[in-house]
Amino acid sequence: MTPELITELYASTALIVGIILAAAGFASALGWALICSKYLEGIARQPEMRPLLMVQMLITGGLMEAFPFIVLGISMWFIFANPFIGAAEMAIKSIGG
Repeated sequence: MTPELITELYASTALIVGIILAAAGFASALGWALICSKYLEGIARQPEMRPLLMVQMLITGGLMEAFPFIVLGISMWFIFANPFIGAAEMAIKSIGG
């Protein structure tokens, strides 16, 4: 395996991980926006439900916040324990290179 191929695999992985993290951050922000808008809409319809709606909003928001951290963990696995390097080595050995 040439150093250029290894460098290209790491660079491609880093680029894709960046795109994935950006998408996760955007999805989380969009989710928070939807959660908060529905919370305000619920308060506007039934003001007496405000405490119950706030608890539900915060629980759902906490779950929404967990999503980018899960994606971050998976992304770090791709960066530090890159499975594509081993797969590329096996593929090159199987073709006889």
